[in-house]
Amino acid sequence: MNVIISPEVQEYLDNLVLILYREEYFGFEEQAVDYVHSLLDDIKADLPKRQHKPASSYFEKYGKGVHYASFRKNKQTEWYAFFTTHEVENEKIYLVRYVANNHTVAQYL
Repeated sequence: MNVIISPEVQEYLDNLVLILYREEYFGFEEQAVDYVHSLLDDIKADLPKRQHKPASSYFEKYGKGVHYASFRKNKQTEWYAFFTTHEVENEKIYLVRYVANNHTVAQYL
């Protein structure tokens, strides 16, 4: 099994570091970097093992057959990785197409 992060998601996560620091969720930029790296590491390592659910039609813009899995980072924030799966040479590929948290997309789940 292989987890691939789309370029759009990678760009979002890179920008997220700046947002978290500028909005003062973290006092130091290094803490924001560590938080985002931890989220990305969790997604890459655990996505295939996580329980996942079909995403609502709202998320069809990210592909057909989109599913999501959740990743809780603290008491207030749960992140969702939206992905599609593909079979390539007998290997299951998880393509992460979108990442968001409960503060922005919970109403669509």
